[in-house]
Amino acid sequence: MELSVKNIAELRDMINDRDISANVATRARIVLWHNERRPKKEIVKLAGVSLPTVNLWISRYESEGSAGLLDRSRAAPREQVPANIRGRILALTRSTPPVETGLTHWSSREMAKYVTRTTGRSVSWHFVAKLWRENGLQPWRQGTFKISRDPDFADKVMDIVALYLNPPEGAVVLSYGEKTQIQALDRTQPLLPIDFDATEKRTHDYVRHGTTNLLATLDVGTGKVFGECRPTRTGGDFLDFIKKAMKLHQDKEIHIVLDNLSTHTTPDVMKWLEDNPKITFHFTPKGSSWINQIETWFDIITKQSIRRGTFSSVKALIKQIRDYIEHWNSTAKPFTWTATAGEILAKVKLVETNIKKLVANNG
Repeated sequence: MELSVKNIAELRDMINDRDISANVATRARIVLWHNERRPKKEIVKLAGVSLPTVNLWISRYESEGSAGLLDRSRAAPREQVPANIRGRILALTRSTPPVETGLTHWSSREMAKYVTRTTGRSVSWHFVAKLWRENGLQPWRQGTFKISRDPDFADKVMDIVALYLNPPEGAVVLSYGEKTQIQALDRTQPLLPIDFDATEKRTHDYVRHGTTNLLATLDVGTGKVFGECRPTRTGGDFLDFIKKAMKLHQDKEIHIVLDNLSTHTTPDVMKWLEDNPKITFHFTPKGSSWINQIETWFDIITKQSIRRGTFSSVKALIKQIRDYIEHWNSTAKPFTWTATAGEILAKVKLVETNIKKLVANNG
């Protein structure tokens, strides 16, 4: 179980909420400690409970989210929430949070705050959590994506998913991306046991030594990563890096999935593509980087190696990234892509339909 920053923030809010019982707060701590990969025997001692109890609340959280940690027999009286408000919550849950919220996905608390603010009808996070449970919704476990405005969205999705599920025989499929402005932060204060991300919470406890940009390709067939850190990310940097990456797959047909950035379509890049007909670019739809598999790997390296690290210099940060890539490649396995293009497009259509209904019902 790997919790997001928002998930962890919600659990910490439960611990500090005066309306939450000590027992429920302990359950939230159990989940946080488990997320830190503490041995369960240690969690048993810290929480003062039995091992079966630790397993119970970890399992309950994984299946029901924060609502699963509440005392069901002592739940608050049923809220009388109008049907149109309930419908609004369900529709919002199935779509990406509005840009102005700054959220990647909904938590029950954030949903309650947003609905209360935008409708003027007070809704508790307990009600939101219960409504999700009753309708089988688990937004803390489901990836969300923006509805792309790209007119060629469907064609691009089908093209890329076809590469993932049925690549051309003998061809190499690479997923390319850039993780920009990675900060070399030197911690001046110790990280607390359940401090979810001090770079978000106490920026004054860090000394910044500079940044670097990570350019990387993921071999979709093997899971291996080729990466390089650079101080800049210009069209020249991109072309130089891609040429190096191509040397690992000489004389093969190569397909590269990448975002449609201006640095990826400079005249020099397009001329190079013309001179290398065995190499084909497959651009992701605008606003849909979620379909690019390298983004999944960037999320993994951030959580496992960068976010909680302490780096005395940019050089130290770069060495950490190189070491991680080497370690990753020693046991690399490809990601399993299971969603077909039809399933993805159907989900997008469902979200669009729900939004249209929501606007019509509340317009």
